[in-house]
Amino acid sequence: MTDGTGEQPRREPGEHPGDGIVLPVAETAVTAVLTELPESRVRVQAEVGAAEVERRLDEAARALGREMRVPGFRKGKVPSAVVLRRVGREAVLDEAVRESLGSWYIAAIGEAGVVPVGDPQLDLGELPGDGEPLKFSIEVGVRPTARLGAYTDLEVPRRGPAAPKERIDAELESLRERLARLETVERSAESGDFLVLDYVGSMEEEPFEGGEGRDQLVELGSGRLIPGFEEQLTGARAGEERTIEVSFPADYGSPELAGKSASFAVSVKEVRGKELPALDDDFASDAAGMDTLGELREDIRAKLEDHDRQEIEVEFREAVVDAVAAQATVEVPEALVDARAAELWEQMVSTLERQGISREVYLRISQKDEAEILAEARPDAERALRREAVIAAVVEAEGIVASEEELVEALAHSARAHAGEAGGSGEDVSPEKLLERLRKAGRAEALEEDIASRKAVDFIAERATPIAVESAEAKGQLWTPAEEKKEPDQALWTPGS
Repeated sequence: MTDGTGEQPRREPGEHPGDGIVLPVAETAVTAVLTELPESRVRVQAEVGAAEVERRLDEAARALGREMRVPGFRKGKVPSAVVLRRVGREAVLDEAVRESLGSWYIAAIGEAGVVPVGDPQLDLGELPGDGEPLKFSIEVGVRPTARLGAYTDLEVPRRGPAAPKERIDAELESLRERLARLETVERSAESGDFLVLDYVGSMEEEPFEGGEGRDQLVELGSGRLIPGFEEQLTGARAGEERTIEVSFPADYGSPELAGKSASFAVSVKEVRGKELPALDDDFASDAAGMDTLGELREDIRAKLEDHDRQEIEVEFREAVVDAVAAQATVEVPEALVDARAAELWEQMVSTLERQGISREVYLRISQKDEAEILAEARPDAERALRREAVIAAVVEAEGIVASEEELVEALAHSARAHAGEAGGSGEDVSPEKLLERLRKAGRAEALEEDIASRKAVDFIAERATPIAVESAEAKGQLWTPAEEKKEPDQALWTPGS
């Protein structure tokens, strides 16, 4: 599923199409009957064939047998039939179903040909008997459908690349900071200064582990230390001793210190100020190997504009999709928007947790509860659903498909990653082999949709006419050349709106 611009925002950094191969499900193993419900919801009645159920039951039994000790059998060699007799068919089948339900769900959704939105409501019936299929039902929101209006020959605002003097100056200041020297000064410490100090921390007059440091270099105003520590050293001079009272944050990395108060006896040994180099030709030579400061400024300007062009391209593609959506009819139920907003929030939580920030910590830092965050996510959620709907409609209208070559190319990165993991084991990890695995696992359709969506955005972007943002704002509303004399009824999208 895309964000409506042919990009893949829901894929995490480092992930690529085809990553994460699941256990294959035979093409005929899962069948599905689709029933459309109101409010962009569907019910999928799924049935897993008896042969597939028995296959997964046998796999689960063999997995248990590798861990069991049974008299008369070597460890790890207990036959599945013995496992079933000792543990019980129903208990093993329950484990098999739990392990397999995810892949069966994917297969059922793929068989039904729907794009789910939000968490599904799954109703699993009784476990099947010998030789019987497993039946379950899924009720879930699905991507809304769009009735397209005009989607070619649209005039869409596109700004020109810019590198304002303020941004160039900021880059130069950043370079100066990196080349700054620290010089000892005979004055009171100010924000931005560095202090060389010794300290000893204690709790209830008892030193604690990790609370002592010698010749530590601390930058005032950096915010890298415990809240309040740096602020209490402002105004200190070399040779001065101070007692700093602080409280460790509740989410501090060491649980034995989190939320507790401590005192630090601090001895200031030096105050060092930053000496920034002058902005002249010598600086240009030292910072970037250029002859003059003018050349350096021009180089920075060119790089900023180049970076801005990349952002403009993303903006323009988004604007084109939004322009097509403005001409289309798309009904997005409130419940569907809520479901997508919840998805966006959970994706954000997952990303934060990989960075070591828990859900609770983020909520505390943001000073918001989940209801507020979900409410703020609703506009983005609705916009994403509209974009996805019109892109899917363009794919269908133009008969856009992913070619075999495009599928193989999209899997090239994953093939290289698998080759690295194989470590010369001789395993065939070619893109073609990965594509074959995806198809056996029922995952190829998702990759095909990703590529087709990107091609659809390419299609409409190539056929849109860029106009200056000022011209678009002067018109006041979005319009097409064929409808120049008609009264448009959609609001204009402009970059940054």
